[in-house]
Amino acid sequence: MKIALFGISEIKVGKHNLKDPRLDQADKLVAADKKTYAQVDVVGDEQLLDVDAILALADNKADLILKDLEFVETRLGRDPLPAERAALEKIKALLEAERFLSNSGLAPEDLQAVAAHNFFTSKPICVATAEEVQNAEALLLRAFRESGYISFLTIGGKENRAWPIRKGITAWEAAGTIHTDLQKGFIRAEIIGFDDFLAAGGETQAKRAGKQRLETKQYVMQDCDLTNFRFNK
Repeated sequence: MKIALFGISEIKVGKHNLKDPRLDQADKLVAADKKTYAQVDVVGDEQLLDVDAILALADNKADLILKDLEFVETRLGRDPLPAERAALEKIKALLEAERFLSNSGLAPEDLQAVAAHNFFTSKPICVATAEEVQNAEALLLRAFRESGYISFLTIGGKENRAWPIRKGITAWEAAGTIHTDLQKGFIRAEIIGFDDFLAAGGETQAKRAGKQRLETKQYVMQDCDLTNFRFNK
């Protein structure tokens, strides 16, 4: 996942660990050779249109809206086709009301009419205070979650690890984030919910309590699922 900073200089660009305390809890309950957090790639504002989400100061929120408003007004001045014009007029009204397009509720036909354009505020935008910026670890974790991402865990043996995925993806898709071989040979996903794992006091205890489930390709991954993929080699 890639996050662009807008108006924020206190956070360094580059890769950052997402220090989710749930991985720390899992690491205490199940021994492994190392612990690996999920990561995000933080970039500067020159890549605003090429990222998964934007992290901005509250004071700079209006600047993002103005960028999109200027583009919309330019397009309207070029006599677009009726469907695009109608969509742009709706977008203009939303922006003038200081609303981001990412949660505007635009109709599918309007989105299709402007699909060729890339708007800044159509991306998930996490708005932060100056105080929050001082705690970059917590802020990046919040931006990750608010942008529609979750993690699943693989634990034991060589590594306890958190894997970042988009919310709503299936077990089959999640397997591919580890390795394409797991996806190609997918049989089942062994899943333990994190709360069940924690309540039982570990993976082995959760299995003994009957908390492990066998899920198919279509299973929708939940945040912090403890996961083991069965696959044909």
